[in-house]
Amino acid sequence: MAKAATRILMAASGTGGHLFPALAVAEKLTDCEIEWLGVRDRLETDLVPNQYRRHAVTAKGLQGNPLQKLANGLQLLASIFQTYKILGDRQIDLVFTTGGYIAAPAILAARLRRIPVILHESNVLPGKVTRLLGQYATAVIVGFQESAQYLPKAKTIHLGTPVRAEFLTPQPLELDLPGDRPLILAMGGSQGAVGINQLVRQCAGRWLEAGASIVHITGKNDPDVGQFQAENYLTLPFVENIAPLLQRADVVISRSGASALTELTITKTPAILIPYPYAAEDHQTLNAQVFAKHEAALLAPQAELTPESLTAMVLGLLEAPGKREAIAANVAALGMPESAEKIAYFLRTTLRL
Repeated sequence: MAKAATRILMAASGTGGHLFPALAVAEKLTDCEIEWLGVRDRLETDLVPNQYRRHAVTAKGLQGNPLQKLANGLQLLASIFQTYKILGDRQIDLVFTTGGYIAAPAILAARLRRIPVILHESNVLPGKVTRLLGQYATAVIVGFQESAQYLPKAKTIHLGTPVRAEFLTPQPLELDLPGDRPLILAMGGSQGAVGINQLVRQCAGRWLEAGASIVHITGKNDPDVGQFQAENYLTLPFVENIAPLLQRADVVISRSGASALTELTITKTPAILIPYPYAAEDHQTLNAQVFAKHEAALLAPQAELTPESLTAMVLGLLEAPGKREAIAANVAALGMPESAEKIAYFLRTTLRL
């Protein structure tokens, strides 16, 4: 039976940083049939809508001891053949992948099938798979212009990183927060950040005295939740729709994963960035350094922070509206609100649709 439309395989797995950009692009490809390549029992099981046909392979990273690396390498080899078969059986016209270890079988199988494969990289320092296999992709779309220097053999194009649709329009804030107090939003990423949480609790009293409200997203694994309680201090383990809070916040305290930074460029929110010190190859610091270079955020390495210094940084922003406005303008200049549309157009151009 002939296909009804162009068929694109989205290879995105594991984390929101990989999944949300792919989902945003998929939503712009309404004239195409979208199918999804992932791994069983990962986040895509919950996030990818049922309207997209899903396929699962056994891909894993090559970390671990020698025996684990050997076993994972064999699984990777198997996943290449699994993906190769899916591409043929489903008559896939193009593969779009957002990196991570699912990208390896996606790129290699597409190469073997001689069909276009587009790779998206959201971090300043491309991941290991991107650096190793990016040269075999038809093109690598980068979220940061600075990423191109790490991919000398790949064809790169700077089209930004897509965000979820809710970030692009004003969203109602369902939390009951006083409108006459500036809002500090502290968050540590999808898993939370105990180091940031401890600092925020030590600083919160002074910020509240200065007239601010605080929304503190702690993550679900903080053993000290509840130790600090006060009026105008709200603690939450997780917020599924963060867009309204970022739009409302006057100052954000955040890790510097690519997704969080991209969202800040769209909501134009001044931020103090505390990179996760144990991120692979310290890539969060490189992300934050780009923002600091453009005066689009303040960079605060966790090892150098004290409660006193973080207190002063936040109060310095709250007490200087002009400085916040300048940071907001600079962070907005780094954003690409139409990234999803631009990437979808690039995919269509690649297919000559």
